[in-house]
Amino acid sequence: MAALDPVTLAVLKGRLEQIADEMDATLFRSAFNPIIAEAHDASHGLYHAETGETLVQGKSGLPIFVGAMSFAVKAVIDKFGATGGISEGDVFIFNDPYEGGTHLSDFKLVQPFYRDGKLFCFLASVGHWHDVGGNVPGNYNPVATESFQEGMMIPPVKLFSKGELRQDVIDIMQANSRLPGSLYGDLNGQINALRLGNDRLGALLGEYGADTVAGAMTELRDRAGQLMRSLIADMPDGRYSADDFLDNDGIVDEPLRIALDIVIEGEAMTLDFSRTSPACAGPVNISRSTAIASCYVALKHVFKDVPANAGVLEPITFVIPDDSLLSVKAPKPVGGYTETILRIIDTVFVALSDAAPEMVNGCAYGTINALSLAGHRKNGQRWVMFSFFGGGHGGNPEGDGLNHGNAPISTATIPPMEILEAAYPVRFTQWALRPDSGGAGRHRGGLGAIYEIELLEEKADVFLFGERGRFAPHGVVGGGDAALNKFTYEQVDGTHTPPMASKMVGIKLAQGQKVRLETPGGGGYGDVLERAPDAVAEDVRLGYVSADAAAKTYRTIIAADGSVDTAATEVLRAESAQ
Repeated sequence: MAALDPVTLAVLKGRLEQIADEMDATLFRSAFNPIIAEAHDASHGLYHAETGETLVQGKSGLPIFVGAMSFAVKAVIDKFGATGGISEGDVFIFNDPYEGGTHLSDFKLVQPFYRDGKLFCFLASVGHWHDVGGNVPGNYNPVATESFQEGMMIPPVKLFSKGELRQDVIDIMQANSRLPGSLYGDLNGQINALRLGNDRLGALLGEYGADTVAGAMTELRDRAGQLMRSLIADMPDGRYSADDFLDNDGIVDEPLRIALDIVIEGEAMTLDFSRTSPACAGPVNISRSTAIASCYVALKHVFKDVPANAGVLEPITFVIPDDSLLSVKAPKPVGGYTETILRIIDTVFVALSDAAPEMVNGCAYGTINALSLAGHRKNGQRWVMFSFFGGGHGGNPEGDGLNHGNAPISTATIPPMEILEAAYPVRFTQWALRPDSGGAGRHRGGLGAIYEIELLEEKADVFLFGERGRFAPHGVVGGGDAALNKFTYEQVDGTHTPPMASKMVGIKLAQGQKVRLETPGGGGYGDVLERAPDAVAEDVRLGYVSADAAAKTYRTIIAADGSVDTAATEVLRAESAQ
């Protein structure tokens, strides 16, 4: 077919993205659990009929899912395609984290889309379900040593066979959840999102024709690959390295290295993780598909103008050894995958800061702080409050980092305090920005947050799965590190902290007792002495930076009236510059 004119291509790009966006919105508005409904921990997209590669993604869901879901679709193609097991009206469901990436909480639904009896593409939906069994309510089990302790695992199976629902599959899943009603509601939300996507795509093909739409998908992928190659070619050839660490794996209290060597040669880039620690006993392992998906997210942060599809990875080569904690297979635990992929993203930022300092950010706060409180109400009803929490984003070439944002693996939001208090027997006694938590720099890192939660029921079990308790988020281009993560909990004999800093199970909370999170900020960008004294004074006025930190870290003296003591500041900065 003839090449598409630019206007038609732009229109089809927008229409295709709108389909995925509407699928996102359908699930967000119908899901039962706040992790999807409020925090938008889900995603939708269109995928290639033969390779499973990402064609189109929604803009409201989690980008990490977009990269991982191409592997999920490929798993369906590999299992059922070769035997002719894919038919019109089928919908496949599974949560296998080794085939489709991420962890057991994330259920994938994959639906073939047919046009005139021919497979045109796949539609896919993924969402984080509230509870899928396992040893710990909410499934983030920080002491798991096998995936069996993290929840039920469903391999790729048919939920619908030629349009007929298989209720037995739903029965099995509901029987393995502490919250079967929530599971059922989220599942039906995803089913309806796929139905809407099927209708919208059918209407688009009816308007433009299957050949024209397919041509647009191919053109968009090719353009993404061409643009990536061009942007890589603009970077200086060389080897750029970064090392960072996880606090521990929840089992053995030793740090785990995430090491990256980026090699740029002309239009090609190699991401080599050979120096990374081997697979560990605890649940911070990830599968190879998850590791690649996290690199996709990191690269999209750096190369912002490249269309979000499989073309992004076309000029990229990955080196991930089979024995690495970034390429494990069943039954190695992977429940805390979020913590590891955040560290991968950080290493990409730091490594590329030497190659393209004008394109990268300081590291974000680097942990979702998965916190669960669970128990029974007075009427015997089970309740499980599982949520994640925010922190600061890194300073960037154009300005300060975002205060109290969500992790850079997503465009999700932090569940609102009002929703959590309405749904569960808890009270937030503090929800505030954390002063002095952002890394110093010409552009300051964003601030982390303070969350203090009081239990209103008689008792509850608590667990935390976090990170950055011992290794702070890094700054780039001379920027400073952010504050460490800090978690405390009350007991009858006083306030305690976890022995492993950021992970703990078995906390017993009584009515009136509290847990408290103080989350990290983001790393700074650029030399701290290049920050304008007036900007430091404004930070002090807003409570972002204390007067002591202004003097000690920014070498800026703030007078009693809040203004900059220019003479004293000039002297202090001159001394620091020597």
